[in-house]
Amino acid sequence: MDASLDVLFLLIGTVMILAMHAGFAFLELGTVRTKNQVNALSKILGDFCISAIAYYFIGYQFAYGINFFQSTDVLIANNGYELIKFFFLLTFAAAIPAIVSGGVAERAKLIPLFVATFVIVAFCYPLMEGIIWNGNFGFQAWLENTFGAGFHDFAGSIVVHGFGGWIALAAVYLLGVRRNRFKHGFSSTHPPSSIPFLALGSWILIVGWFGFNVMSAQKVGDISGLVAMNSLMAMVGGTLVAMTMSKNDPGFMYNGPLAGLVAVCAGSDVMHPLGALFVGGVAGAVFVWMFTFAHKKLKIDDVLGVWPMHGVCGLWGALAAGIFGQHFLGGLGGVSFASQVIGSLFGVALALVSGFVVYGTIKYTIGLRLSEEEEFDGADLSLHKISSTFDRDIF
Repeated sequence: MDASLDVLFLLIGTVMILAMHAGFAFLELGTVRTKNQVNALSKILGDFCISAIAYYFIGYQFAYGINFFQSTDVLIANNGYELIKFFFLLTFAAAIPAIVSGGVAERAKLIPLFVATFVIVAFCYPLMEGIIWNGNFGFQAWLENTFGAGFHDFAGSIVVHGFGGWIALAAVYLLGVRRNRFKHGFSSTHPPSSIPFLALGSWILIVGWFGFNVMSAQKVGDISGLVAMNSLMAMVGGTLVAMTMSKNDPGFMYNGPLAGLVAVCAGSDVMHPLGALFVGGVAGAVFVWMFTFAHKKLKIDDVLGVWPMHGVCGLWGALAAGIFGQHFLGGLGGVSFASQVIGSLFGVALALVSGFVVYGTIKYTIGLRLSEEEEFDGADLSLHKISSTFDRDIF
């Protein structure tokens, strides 16, 4: 009976996170220009399916030492709990290319991106996941022996979001800026094509995130209402601060809650709700400031701001877990700030190396970017031979 409940519990969380990929799709669809909307939807679905193959055959075994090349009688042990756990963790793994997709939107080739997705989900992400969540290679044991606690990342501020965000930074850098994005040293605005679709994507992600965070317990007996409350408070804090700083800009307002939720993932099981509210608020401010700074000062053409959102806010969240998880700030304890710093820097470094190696190799072999003419026409017509609006269809 307990095994059946655990399977059902994890299945509910898995479906909630699976729905988040629709959120990724609509968030990107609403942000990119109309001529790239079909491509946005196609990338997310294709990336997920390729991730499933890569993770099933290679990635999951790489991270956890478990494979599915066994008889069905063996696979259904404990009501197939190991199978549903794979599905659950697959939705995390598939978030990495979904994050990258938003950064490289509007000028990347489709097949090279899919090749990168396979390599990242088969090898790069499982390496990070296995080290932090399965204790591979003794890194966590060393941190615990040295600082009294290992690197704490309950639901993936660094393992998932930070890793995806910093890989995306490498991909965006190697891909280069969109044509006419910066003119005479100044930023040229490419406004979102649909605020309603952007908002819909944000809402889908917000709802699914409670599966992402709460169901990271992976067992019914380990579920905690604290995780749900902290996720809520961080989401609220991120929204209100982003809304205030951006002077009610809906693009920032609907990304604010996501910034807060990214940041709270790591310490959502150990923080006090007031700490989570503060962490989410800081994340909202970080996203608004870093998005603006990256585009206007650094000239980084990160279309959806995935590096500020997932990379920088994920880094802040992992560090914050080592601060607000402490007893003297109302947390449950069992965390070390030194371990959080070292673990976070390790995650950032591994992500950057992975991103530059994978996307750099693809760029200088099969090519990564659309031609200037294809980019001008838009990825929809250039790659899919159809557009999201009837008047631009090709017959």
